[in-house]
Amino acid sequence: MKAVVTGGAGFIGSHLCDHLIAQGHTVTVVDDLSTGSMANLAQLGEDPRFTFVQGDILDRELVDGLVAEADAMYHLAAAVGVYNIVDKPLRSLRINLHGTENVVEAAVRHRVPYMVASTSEVYGKNDADGLTEDADRIYGPPTKSRWSYAAAKGLDELVAYVHGAESGVPCVITRFFNVVGPRQTGRYGMVVPRFVDQALAGEPITVYGTGTQRRCFGSVFDVVPAMTRLMDTPQSFNRAVNLGGREEVSIKGLADRVVELTGSDSAITFVDYEQAYGEGYEDMQRRFPDTSLAGELIGYEPTRDLDAIIRSIVDHRGAALDRPVPTAGPAAAAATAAV
Repeated sequence: MKAVVTGGAGFIGSHLCDHLIAQGHTVTVVDDLSTGSMANLAQLGEDPRFTFVQGDILDRELVDGLVAEADAMYHLAAAVGVYNIVDKPLRSLRINLHGTENVVEAAVRHRVPYMVASTSEVYGKNDADGLTEDADRIYGPPTKSRWSYAAAKGLDELVAYVHGAESGVPCVITRFFNVVGPRQTGRYGMVVPRFVDQALAGEPITVYGTGTQRRCFGSVFDVVPAMTRLMDTPQSFNRAVNLGGREEVSIKGLADRVVELTGSDSAITFVDYEQAYGEGYEDMQRRFPDTSLAGELIGYEPTRDLDAIIRSIVDHRGAALDRPVPTAGPAAAAATAAV
């Protein structure tokens, strides 16, 4: 199979490329490297089945030419990260709306099965116990850029769904719930790598808000194989499917786990949302996925717990620093402070 992966130089995209190559497929990545990195693809650089194209999904001709030669399309390119969305809302909207439209229309035009990556952000402020794929969406006012990403990804899903339904071209929508693993960067607001980097550097671990917000984190090593299985499962076509973990933790509890697993003596500090992201920022108090549909469709069952997920990032960072990472010890009982 010849697969095209948009955003393939990103965190999840690069792991998807690894997985597809390992399955014997040929992969072409298109990425503008705005948030992705060639370092994420270094392990594939000499593989004859791998091709990298630096380009923008807003370039319709480029996208159309690549999709025309493909057997499958995985669309992961997007403006991601809280900082990007808040700081560059118009650019983010253009990428997430017009870029997805270009990709989906090309896939339908050439009758290429496609996957569109979405996000748990589409549920907004709905904090129900186990968000199912048909759960209601609760957004804040559109004048707050915080919600522009959620609204845009919701429209991405609609574009993907309607095109798939009307054309008959197989389409899968995956909703990621806080997927974590090696190669993920904290530069754009992703919390687990940010905490790990601060702990390894001996810096204060900064928790935004009260730290009582609750999340579930899923391993990229569980999620990526599920993506390809969904694309191979006709019962998943033209459906949105939640993918993520099942272990719920508060953000303060996450910081404590990072301190313990790194053996760090970092203090845990608390920073107001407005200080971190600007005036009017809103966050969700809870986001807990129901992944039973993925279980029914492909037997999806997360195999890595939170400690294993954190450890995968700690080990990766240690390798990047070319030094061993300290194991948890008495120093893990770091004091907390408030600012």
